[in-house]
Amino acid sequence: MIPLISNELEVSASVIRMIDPKMISKIADVLIDTIKNGKKVIFMGNGGSSVDAQHLAAEFTGRYLMERALMPAISLSNIAPVTAIGNDYSFDMVFKRQTEAYAEKGDAVICISTSGNSKNIIEAMIAAKEKGATVITFTGAGGVMKDMADHALIIPSKETPRIQEAYMVAGHAICGLTERGVFGKKAVFVDRDDTIAKDVPYCARPEDMKLFDGVPEAIAKLNNSGYLVIVVTNQSGVARKKFTEKDLAEIHEKMIADVKKGGGRIDDIFYCPHHPDEGCKCRKPGPGMGVAAIAKHKINTKISFMIGNSDADIEFGNAIGCTSIKVNEKFTFIDAVNKILKG
Repeated sequence: MIPLISNELEVSASVIRMIDPKMISKIADVLIDTIKNGKKVIFMGNGGSSVDAQHLAAEFTGRYLMERALMPAISLSNIAPVTAIGNDYSFDMVFKRQTEAYAEKGDAVICISTSGNSKNIIEAMIAAKEKGATVITFTGAGGVMKDMADHALIIPSKETPRIQEAYMVAGHAICGLTERGVFGKKAVFVDRDDTIAKDVPYCARPEDMKLFDGVPEAIAKLNNSGYLVIVVTNQSGVARKKFTEKDLAEIHEKMIADVKKGGGRIDDIFYCPHHPDEGCKCRKPGPGMGVAAIAKHKINTKISFMIGNSDADIEFGNAIGCTSIKVNEKFTFIDAVNKILKG
């Protein structure tokens, strides 16, 4: 029995891994614009998808992971209107009538169907387009809906359970991206060594931590402009036993104090203590430290930046969706900050 369960979990995971992340990002961008423009998101679906429609609408009007204002959303899959319209007209009309009642130009209408052929949803899609709404579908590999939509999240499967599991994973990702895109904070991620401080190989003593001239004041400018300042640094010296994590904490305490003396504030520090050969996900250019910071501080990376001196820093910034700026002896951290603030 256990191997059968394990196999089912693996099949589900393999389908989820094949979802196009670019489409998830694109749909989130559409919903961010919809909410920012004062419009709403309308969800609909039949059967299990009706519950999914209600679930996702609730994530918008309540919250997903952030404490924030509501994001206007409704589900058309509620029992009273569906049964009333189905009884008085026909089941094919249950979403069309509601779409005609609620959809407005600029709204986003998300139509959920595992088959991609649900007649009542197809009728609603047509009505939504006539109203000037953007039509998005969550569907499987088959059916006609994906070809009718403005944006289609396609789950590469024809098995209903796998499709439902996968589009809810994608739906949650879209909720998170939309939430941060509308309400998330802006941040500047900053490398440490040879970016804001002189690189002392395997620096093990606080007194050897020396910030470059002007760094605290530049960080203060970022603070005053509403940016979180988050240091992300590879520190394999811990794994190599060149220094301990306690040593590193003391070094960072000095760095924080020196920045504070110049009027600035470091909001958080993330470091990777692992050896490069360990294959961890947190060592830059891997995105692990960024993922952790984004989750903790609810950061909108589309309005955020990464400043560093290496290709790994730039790759890290690009991976988490920031604008990356590379510094060197001629184009310093201070220059990068000025570039950010000038827009």
